[in-house]
Formats: sequence, structure tokens, C-alpha cells
Amino acid sequence: MALDRIEKLIDKYFEGETSIAEENELKVYFSSSDVAQHLKQYQPIFGYFSQAKEQQFTQEIPLLTKSRDKKRSIVMWLSIAASVVVMLGVGTFMYFESNKSEQFVACTPEDNPELALEQTQKALALVSEHLNTGIESVGYLNEYENTKNKIFKK
Repeated sequence: MALDRIEKLIDKYFEGETSIAEENELKVYFSSSDVAQHLKQYQPIFGYFSQAKEQQFTQEIPLLTKSRDKKRSIVMWLSIAASVVVMLGVGTFMYFESNKSEQFVACTPEDNPELALEQTQKALALVSEHLNTGIESVGYLNEYENTKNKIFKK
């Protein structure tokens, strides 16, 4: 009778339908010395669980060492220093470039006609440059519109 129950429990176990109590019953049966001969092949499976329960982890887990922390802090400080150097370089470049840009001087044609003409030409050249940039952008939009019309055949 008990042998039939154990065989049914083994079938249920391999189908994944056993409860915790039934699995404990199988462990107790297979850990005893009177296991049926045709069921001895399952004994290592259930014997493993009792052996695994007794095992303990004895290895030490290494914590972060000071050398590892030191390396991280060095990398952190180097990255901060590199950021500061880049910012100083960009700031210096912008400072010297802003001094090179041509400044318009306010004057009237009565004061100095040549200077007024020169300043007017600079202003018109600047306006022309920006206007040409805008016209180029409109040209791209027209090209996009033409391509879209070809694709969708309007």
C-alpha cells in the first residue's frame, strides 16, 4: 500500500503537481534504508536535497578595498579636471573671438561721410548674408515640396 502511494507521488512529482508535504514524504522515504529495488534509481534525486540542506557557504566575500576606492576617486578627479580645462578653453576662445568681431560705430554722415558709408556697407553685407541663408533654407523647402508631390503624385 505504501509502495503504491510512493509510486503515485513520484509520478505527481515529475509532473510538478506535488505539494510541499508530499515532497517531504518522498524525501523521508528515500532517505531511509528500506527503499524498494525498482525505486533506488530515484534515491540520488531526493538524497541530494538532504545533502544540499546541510551545505554551508564558507567562502569570504571580498569587500571594496582601499585601492579600488582610490582608483575610483582618481578617475573622478581626473574627469572633473578635464571638464574644467575644456570649459576654460571654450571660455578663452569665446573671449578672444568676441574681441575680434567688428563693432559698428554710431556716426552721422555729417561727422564723417567715409566712415558712415563704410558702416552702412558692413550693415548691408551682414543683412545680405543672413538673408541669403534664409533663402537657401526656403530652397530646401521647395525641393522637399517638389519631391513630396512626385511621390504622392498630386
